Amino acid sequence: MAMKIARVDPGSEAEALGLAAGDELLSVDENELNDSLDYDFYTDSKSFHLKARVADGIREWDVQRTERGPFGCDFQTYLGDQKHSCSNHCMFCFIDQLPPGMRESLYFKDDDERLSFLFGNYITMTNMQDHEIDRIIKMHISPINISVHTTNPQLRVRMLANKRGGEVLKYLPRLVEGGIAVNCQLVLCRGINDGDELRRTLSDLLELTPMVQSIAAVPCGVTDYREKLFRQTPYDAATSAEVIDIMEEFGDECKRRHGKRIIYPSDEWYLKAGRPIPPEEFYEDFDQLENGVGMMRLYASEFLAELEKPHRIYGTKKMDVVTGEMASPLIHQMMAELHRQYPMVEVTVHTIKNKFFGGNVGVAGLVTATDIIAQCEGRLTSGTLGVPAVMLREEKDTFLDDITIDQLAQRLGVKVEVLPTAGGDEARALLRSGLHIARRRRA
Repeated sequence: MAMKIARVDPGSEAEALGLAAGDELLSVDENELNDSLDYDFYTDSKSFHLKARVADGIREWDVQRTERGPFGCDFQTYLGDQKHSCSNHCMFCFIDQLPPGMRESLYFKDDDERLSFLFGNYITMTNMQDHEIDRIIKMHISPINISVHTTNPQLRVRMLANKRGGEVLKYLPRLVEGGIAVNCQLVLCRGINDGDELRRTLSDLLELTPMVQSIAAVPCGVTDYREKLFRQTPYDAATSAEVIDIMEEFGDECKRRHGKRIIYPSDEWYLKAGRPIPPEEFYEDFDQLENGVGMMRLYASEFLAELEKPHRIYGTKKMDVVTGEMASPLIHQMMAELHRQYPMVEVTVHTIKNKFFGGNVGVAGLVTATDIIAQCEGRLTSGTLGVPAVMLREEKDTFLDDITIDQLAQRLGVKVEVLPTAGGDEARALLRSGLHIARRRRA
């Protein structure tokens, strides 16, 4: 393997050696270089032996450095390699249920242990081999996030539609024994991997705690775009309550064993079951926020805590905001409390039904501009629309349906303001924007 250099940082040690764009790094201390993780791990040393292919052939250096740190080579991609794609055909895959016309990048299925470490992505391990597990342990790439779904090998093969689905479960204890912390995700499909199968999975994972440091269960997302896909029955109140009872039972056992709950149902289960979201202490360190575990409780706690701080507001501020069906009751509650404590700030909440995906998806992060336009056009009264950042891609400028913030503003004839996702940050943004407008009016 070789890593082709795209750019060398000016003034770096790599430049001092004479390395340039187009040269290829072959090995460090005789260790093969496959990607940027290899490169960063082996060059982060005060001394190493480097081998590279340059314009006039193969060259080698014994590198001596005054301190560890970046060596100075950049590559075409942040991985120094292409992303590893998914080899499964999971019965619950949300990407397979996407409608046409969305951002092209959304249709790519990654299953890459490097993205798990770097960005928190979840992996199934079905495209991994023993040497990749060895590398994770050697480099102590920790934590790793794993989509387990079930520890029943035969059932996992069926759910992932991959013959390696059960075989690679052996990697879980290997990672744990190698000192790698693991976060686990269970996507539950009604009547498939819940009930007794969920108990089996949690029993097996319980034996790997506390190195398995968190386990979250989320319900399978169901859209209207499931033609020729495995038929899924959405969870109702009763079946959601059954999942909660099992998850809380095993979480209580973890609490007894380790002093920490570790096992958590996502917020959606409580909303579907009509049960209150647990208190803040239930979620401890909020280890599974990315899976919607405790997100609503944390948002509310931070929002209300911010309102308790002194804020001096002059003038008045009105704003319209949008949210998804799931968070709607909470957002209404928070905005009402904001207005009670600061009557000069008035926020009108618009609940957006997700018709883009067929009406069965209620999370705010999957709301599209298409639905916002259809359901808000002619109904906005403030001249400013607040859009939660969670609805936008990482650059905070484009929705899932490839419509930009500017296009939304133009279509609705309003100013669009992107609101932070965290409760405290959002409360401050609403209060600051009111202060900002009041000052501008006084000027």
